[in-house]
Amino acid sequence: MKQSTIPFKTRKDAPKDEVSLNAQLLIQAGFIHKEMSGVYSMLPLGLITFEKIKTIIRDEMLGLGASEVSLTTLQDKNLWEKSGRWNDEVVDNWFKTTLKNGTELGLGFSHEEPLTAMLRDHISSYKDLPVSVFQFQTKFRNELRAKSGIMRGREFLMKDLYSFSSTPEAHAEFYDRAKDAYIRIFDKVGLGKVTFPVQSSGGSFSKFSLEFQTITDAGEDIIYVDHDKKVGINKEIMSDDVCAEFGFNKSDLKGVKAVEVGNIFNLGTKYSDVLGLNYKDESGARIPVVMGCYGIGIGRLMGTIAEVFADAKGLVWPKSVAPFDIHLIALPDSDGMVMSATEKIYEVLCDSAKSAKMPINVLFDDRELGAGAKFADADLIGIPTRIVVGAKSLAEGKVEIINRQTGEATQINITDISSYLHG
Repeated sequence: MKQSTIPFKTRKDAPKDEVSLNAQLLIQAGFIHKEMSGVYSMLPLGLITFEKIKTIIRDEMLGLGASEVSLTTLQDKNLWEKSGRWNDEVVDNWFKTTLKNGTELGLGFSHEEPLTAMLRDHISSYKDLPVSVFQFQTKFRNELRAKSGIMRGREFLMKDLYSFSSTPEAHAEFYDRAKDAYIRIFDKVGLGKVTFPVQSSGGSFSKFSLEFQTITDAGEDIIYVDHDKKVGINKEIMSDDVCAEFGFNKSDLKGVKAVEVGNIFNLGTKYSDVLGLNYKDESGARIPVVMGCYGIGIGRLMGTIAEVFADAKGLVWPKSVAPFDIHLIALPDSDGMVMSATEKIYEVLCDSAKSAKMPINVLFDDRELGAGAKFADADLIGIPTRIVVGAKSLAEGKVEIINRQTGEATQINITDISSYLHG
């Protein structure tokens, strides 16, 4: 992609109405646009990163054998009344609306009820189990606080996975595999070293849940972690009894701030009981299906990555989720030789990517701006590797390679670019 073709520009200053670092940097760098508090649109650079995160998550969900679906946002209140979760005293962040004929509907904040009801038409025998289904779907939550940028939104995309098993033992086996998949996801997006599985409250879903919490000063939660065992417990449920129940030794735990980037719940038969999702076992007895649910907010995860890796100059994306692998920068010159040479480098890199000889994506800064402005934007956008072409280095047949994270700079011959990047 050529940077001159992107209609959304970077900003010199961070927006004054944002207090969270992720929103400040993502808006300033042209990744997102704020529509209102807790509601953000994805711009081209942001959408590429967003989709890369989705791809990592989707691959792990498919690896579990789950089937992808897309459920509706508009929700029939009758289903939710059966589970008790239509009540605002049980779920206090509903968005509700009314059709012109007076029918009251909800905007989905989760999908246990509708999916459980749907599967009554598809699960009748033990031979139909197990089943696991996931989706990427827009959720609506009427959050009281929406000051954490895309880490806490009122409208956001979530990956939600649901499992349906015949027995608690079969559910436990899938639950453990889902937990391992989550650990791999956070490793792949770069957060593995600072993300812990943490015992927490289950809210309206279950008594307890297992949250995945990333340690960061931007976090809204306090968790107590055992760094050696790489596990933790949320402050909200911490007591001598609960610590003992989960095998924690209080003296081994250290309190830190963290942000929840994922969660998994043991639902048991809570929803299958009230909504009538049963199967017949081998003897013909009707048995309620055992369920679990597993969520990751895509925007929250993206915002957390931005917070954890940012530095004083801007965003610093891990390669796995960066919008581009390479930021190719042509410095200004008087005769156009640098731009011409950089165009040729860009074409070679694009041709290599298309032919799969070197599967990299390139953002080419072909704008007519000064070197200072281009470097400032490159720092702000945070692409992992920068290739800088200037008149002096070009005269020597060289370019400069800069590592965004470390600042390390290396000069190489232009003819060695492909082999250097491929190595």
